[in-house]
Amino acid sequence: MSANSREAILAAATRIAQAHGYSGLNYRDLAADVGIKAPSIYHHFPSKADLGAAVAKRYWEDTAAELDAISAEFANNPVRALQEYPTRIFRRSLENGNRLCLCSFMSAEYDDLPAEVQKQVQAFADVNVAWLSKTLVATGLVGPDESETRARSIFAAVAGAQLMARSRSDISLFDALTDGYRAAGLLPGGQ
Repeated sequence: MSANSREAILAAATRIAQAHGYSGLNYRDLAADVGIKAPSIYHHFPSKADLGAAVAKRYWEDTAAELDAISAEFANNPVRALQEYPTRIFRRSLENGNRLCLCSFMSAEYDDLPAEVQKQVQAFADVNVAWLSKTLVATGLVGPDESETRARSIFAAVAGAQLMARSRSDISLFDALTDGYRAAGLLPGGQ
């Protein structure tokens, strides 16, 4: 079993988990999606918990890389970086078959997740809040003492907007809600 097979399994598992959560992951359906036999998955992921933790870890690592890319792209304009956040981190999932952020979905299942999966789901939130907090301070909109509280509020609001939009299969609702966050001052508006 090659590294390419492992990547194909992770990609398929991510798509499934974004649509059906951790509880929707099963090796039989995953194997059919990838085009391999179910026992082959055990070579890379001996248990569902191992698979779920790997999927959630890859998801937050990819998100951290995207946040770094936003920071680099708008290095001289942290306000613009914050404006990009809802679209580049959450809206894209909705654009991809009305899927939900993987870690948001898994957060809803938190009590039923194995500890190793819970840890990776928490890491997703931590990565987002840390980036938001740092970027907020860079804008000068809030000081370091207020930045984490504001960052948590932004993270929760944007994740909630995605959840509402998904439940109605209406991406324009996500846009309207994030525009409302700008109008209310939670997210910076303007350019």
